Amino acid sequence: MRCPFCAHDDSQVKDSRPTEDGTTIRRRRQCEGCGARFTTFERIQLREITVVKSEDRRETFDRSKIDLSVSLACRKRGIAQEQMDQLVSGIQRQLETSGETEIPSKRIGEMVMEGLKGLDSVAYIRFASVYKDFTEAKDFEEFAGSVKDVGIADTGGK
Repeated sequence: MRCPFCAHDDSQVKDSRPTEDGTTIRRRRQCEGCGARFTTFERIQLREITVVKSEDRRETFDRSKIDLSVSLACRKRGIAQEQMDQLVSGIQRQLETSGETEIPSKRIGEMVMEGLKGLDSVAYIRFASVYKDFTEAKDFEEFAGSVKDVGIADTGGK
C-alpha cells in the first residue's frame, strides 16, 4: 500500500479489525519509509460495475460518490454514520448481485432516493432537489408536499 505522505510503496499492517457492520476491514498501517501511520479500509467487490451516464458516457462505479451524496443529504440531521454506511453498502451489494455489469446512473439515483426515503424525509427531499434538478421554488414545494402526502414519518435520525 502506497504511503499517502511520502508515496513509499511499502507499509506494514499494525492492526486489522472488521467494522461494526462487518462489510469492511479497517487496517492501521505504518509506512516503512517515513514511519507515518494511516488507515485503510478494505471491502469485498463482487464484480466490476460500469455506470452508464447521460449521453451514453461510461465510468467505473465509485462508491465514494454515493457516500458523499448521502452524507450531504444527511448533514446536520443527527443520522449515525453507521446508518449511512449501511445504506450505501446495501446499494452497492444490490448493484453487485444484480448480475448486470452496466447500470444506468438513473437507477442508482433512484436506489439512493428510496433508501433515504426510509431513513429521513428531510435528507430524502434534499437529495431529490439535486437529483431531480429543481429549477424553481414551486418544484421544491410540490415535491415536499407530495412527500408529506405519502406519510413519511420523520424520525430526525433517531
